[in-house]
Amino acid sequence: MKKIVIAIIVILILILSILGYKVMVTDNEEEELIEISSKAELEAAIYNRDVDEISIPSKLLTLPFSIVYEFSRNFTSSMGDGVINSSSSDLPSGVGPSNYTGSAATDSITSTQSTKEYSTTNIQVENVDEADITKTDGDYIYSLSEDKVVITDVKDETQIKIASEIETEDSNTIPLDLILYNDKLIVISEKTKSRLSSSNNPNSTVVTVYDISDREQPEKIKDYQLEQPYYTSRCIDGRLYVISSGYFKEENDEIVTYYYEDGKKVDPGYKNIRKIKDIDSDVQTILSMLDLKNIDEAVKVNSYLMDVENAYVSENNIYLLEEKYEGSYSGNPKISSIFGLKGILGAFEYEDLGDYGTYTYIYKFNLLDDGSIQYDKKAKEKGQTINQFSIDEYEGNLRVALYNGKGSRIVIFNDEMKKIGETEKLAEGEKMYSSRFLGDRAYLVTYKTIDPLFVIDLSNPEEPQVLGELKIPGYSTYLHPYDENHLIGIGMQTEEKVNRTSSGRVRSTTATITGMKMALFDVTDVNNPVQISETIIGDRRTTSAILTNHKALLFSKEKELLAIPVNNYTEDFEIENSSDEYESIVNSYTNYKKEYVSEGYFVYNINLTDGFTLKGTITHDKTKSKYSYYNTSRLLRGLYIDDNLYTVSEDYIKVNSLDDLQEISQLKIKED
Repeated sequence: MKKIVIAIIVILILILSILGYKVMVTDNEEEELIEISSKAELEAAIYNRDVDEISIPSKLLTLPFSIVYEFSRNFTSSMGDGVINSSSSDLPSGVGPSNYTGSAATDSITSTQSTKEYSTTNIQVENVDEADITKTDGDYIYSLSEDKVVITDVKDETQIKIASEIETEDSNTIPLDLILYNDKLIVISEKTKSRLSSSNNPNSTVVTVYDISDREQPEKIKDYQLEQPYYTSRCIDGRLYVISSGYFKEENDEIVTYYYEDGKKVDPGYKNIRKIKDIDSDVQTILSMLDLKNIDEAVKVNSYLMDVENAYVSENNIYLLEEKYEGSYSGNPKISSIFGLKGILGAFEYEDLGDYGTYTYIYKFNLLDDGSIQYDKKAKEKGQTINQFSIDEYEGNLRVALYNGKGSRIVIFNDEMKKIGETEKLAEGEKMYSSRFLGDRAYLVTYKTIDPLFVIDLSNPEEPQVLGELKIPGYSTYLHPYDENHLIGIGMQTEEKVNRTSSGRVRSTTATITGMKMALFDVTDVNNPVQISETIIGDRRTTSAILTNHKALLFSKEKELLAIPVNNYTEDFEIENSSDEYESIVNSYTNYKKEYVSEGYFVYNINLTDGFTLKGTITHDKTKSKYSYYNTSRLLRGLYIDDNLYTVSEDYIKVNSLDDLQEISQLKIKED
């Protein structure tokens, strides 16, 4: 009997050793991308479990680990380090992430078919065009007006006229963005579910390409539909990249894996869905590429199990960022993790139970020569970003600005997504409100009750250094380069207040917003940045699209021109040092329930000698009722063609002289 027991033990040890060796080898050889081949594998990935995890042998196999791990987790929680588990156990339904409006910038002057000089969309990366709600080629203006695309002939500034209008094909499709490439106009729309439908499935992204060789008769030449909500897009040398993201759709208890191209359903099945190793997500992100130079070629579509909170696109790569709150793990580990290096022997180290918080995952995708999008690598860092300006690719390295309660910092990765350098943590307890990378420098703005502007030297990516700091009232939510040694900051002006008890002790410190603010900074002496000019706009009720969307800015150093849309509301805002009300302030631009006063386009002359000089205001509308912002004309964008300024809203296009802002003409483009 004793020999039998010994034999069984030896056999079990051999089996476990073989299994352990096999799993470790598999883990070492496993590719970064895991292809999904069946519905069971997809559901397992969404539910965060192994396909074979329901089997009795697997339950028995995980039992020792589960007991040890649960003991360690409960012991840690009893010591006060427990955190809330935010994982979900059910396959979700409903609308996915909200649209990303972006944030980018670079003054660009170009002339294609037209011989005129005209402004283009304010972009972040040279040669990487971004979609916007208004475009121009110098002879025509392309704009959105509710559910229509309006093409306006502006060759004669004294007699502008509508050349044609593009209507949406159904009432559930709303145009959101435009891309202009040579004689092609791309309309990116979002198709909502039918009002009669009881389904909770998310919206779809519709991309439609029009041949506008004849502006009076646009011709649809291509369209495709992705079954997730629109996130963002770029156009690089005639290649259109569109990203959509949301929860998986279901039809008749089946997960949707298809898309539409030119009205035909294309279903690559589960093989087109890929899971990134060690990443669990119930969100589908779709990356698509359409070659506008070869419009007859099929659109290339790839699907990944990942969420997206931020995106940055260079000429060679796409970086998608996902934020995850990580802390105490609830539930048993996967079978595949038990015998690896983080297996049984490392039960207490399976997760760092104490180092919880928000982490940012950065997924890198290569843009290949044929336009294909290929997943490359990922990185992970603690903290979170603000917008696309928190990210920058420079000389093969990726620079990322991150913040959390312990401060803000810049982390630098090489081409292999390995961290090679980072700054010290700056401004502990303050939130980062804006960041900007310009060559070998970076600029950060943090805020609590006063605004520190940090200047950071990145010339040595392995040892980035903080060079200088400037503290002034208020904060900037957007930074824009004026030239190599000067920077424009746009944000809010604040007034610091100390609140005391009846005995005179300091109870709290608050900062009350007193108006919008634009500032001009001189960073020639990087160790001692100075503010050389500022202008305050309106009062605490004033806000602007520029606070959340860089595309609202019109800037030209050569023309000494800076212009932004400005809105007034009758609600006051305060920021307390114990809470973050930033979103309440900047989101007021799209909060239709606030009492709306008026909207105008503020035009400034800007130079280093005189700073900001208000030339005048072009008004498009004034409210007629208490809550009528959404129903009135929304001022969308401003642009210039030669020496004339064009302001474009859903109702009107107005032409004014850049010299003295005298009105030249106007055109009503929406019927009452």
